[in-house]
Amino acid sequence: MLTHIPFPPLPAPPSWFPGHMLQFQRMLPTLLNKTDVVLELRDARLPLTSINRNFEVTPNTICLAGALQKWRRERSKGIVPGAPGTVGANATAPDASPIAAPACERIVVFSKRDLVPEWGIKPFQRAMTAKYPDQRVFFASWNRTRDIKALNELLVSVAKEHPHRPELNVLVVGMPNVGKSTLLNALRSIGIAGPTAKALRTSAQPGMTRVLSTRLKLSVDPLVYAYDSPGVMLPFLGRGDKGAERGVKLALIAGIKEGLYDTETLASYLLYRMNVLDPVSPAYLRLLPPNTPPLLFVQDFLELLAQRLCMLKRGGIPDTSRAAVWFIKWWREEGGLASAAAPALPDYAPELGLQSCRRGWGFDLEWAVDAAESGRYDEALIQAKMEECIDRFEEAAEEEERDGSAISSTQEKKRAKEMQRTRQQARTRARLAAKKGR
Repeated sequence: MLTHIPFPPLPAPPSWFPGHMLQFQRMLPTLLNKTDVVLELRDARLPLTSINRNFEVTPNTICLAGALQKWRRERSKGIVPGAPGTVGANATAPDASPIAAPACERIVVFSKRDLVPEWGIKPFQRAMTAKYPDQRVFFASWNRTRDIKALNELLVSVAKEHPHRPELNVLVVGMPNVGKSTLLNALRSIGIAGPTAKALRTSAQPGMTRVLSTRLKLSVDPLVYAYDSPGVMLPFLGRGDKGAERGVKLALIAGIKEGLYDTETLASYLLYRMNVLDPVSPAYLRLLPPNTPPLLFVQDFLELLAQRLCMLKRGGIPDTSRAAVWFIKWWREEGGLASAAAPALPDYAPELGLQSCRRGWGFDLEWAVDAAESGRYDEALIQAKMEECIDRFEEAAEEEERDGSAISSTQEKKRAKEMQRTRQQARTRARLAAKKGR
């Protein structure tokens, strides 16, 4: 068993923010004016890292800053900008009917639920509901028909709650390669009777969807339409170890363009995370010779794996680069299922007399369980541990916003220029107004 698992050295994160992402960011506030439901997709393996902070209340960000919060605030007041017949200022009038309020739902869907341990899904749902009461949390796997049916029923139920509206419009958002297009194809095949052609192209590589899609019909009665949108990456992943780890995590789930990271670096972090999830019998041991103990160092692991797979260079030297590529591909296709089988709390801690052990769920949540807690390690305790992880994530994000580490130097220069331009425009308007007043 591994009792000490060192954190691997990681490189600084690259920047990958193509122009189509910026274009969608600028479109979002306008798109929300005609949106009734925001369906935000995240990856269950990275339930916190796959949160796009630009969608949240972050005063230092532009374009998306608080766009969803503003949309929800205006909708709760009955204001639908640009829409005829909105409740507007009359929403609080005595004769205003509550049923006439516009629809406003934010549903957070965590995809790939089959790649995380089942024992943590309900505690995490409750933890998210406690921390973010304005969001509905839903877990799904695209190869499980019952998950797609349940999500389709949820959208239909939202539409039926607002019978005054002729149709329900859904906007699907999220980071690249979290499964937005795949989800819409699946919802369309479930919600529309008869054979349904695949409406959207999908790819295992990020960045396939580059423009907003046309409206897709997801249900006939009631009418539900949806828009697919380009995945939007953070313009800057952060500084220091936090930014480096965030970038490697996203690269492992193919959320960042291939080639921006060295495969051996990804393999090193993947080995570390699999050791944390199960220090006694990590899932990668099935790839190595029998009776191999858990390994700490990636070079030792890759050499054994290359020999096992007969990936050898001239002279019988293990080809560790090929082995790293194979290891990452195995984890994305099969290894995730094996990692998801990790128990909530193995029974080795009492036997070995350990005072505490590290446990994790996905790649974002990690906590310590001491000897006293192991006797009452139930869903309530797991939820409490997960809530602590969410609190630490939010505190770290707020600290990054305060000290400016969430903004690159290039962004700082652009914002300084924009502020200077805004001040110049304000002075020009003031001079023109003064001249007219003479």
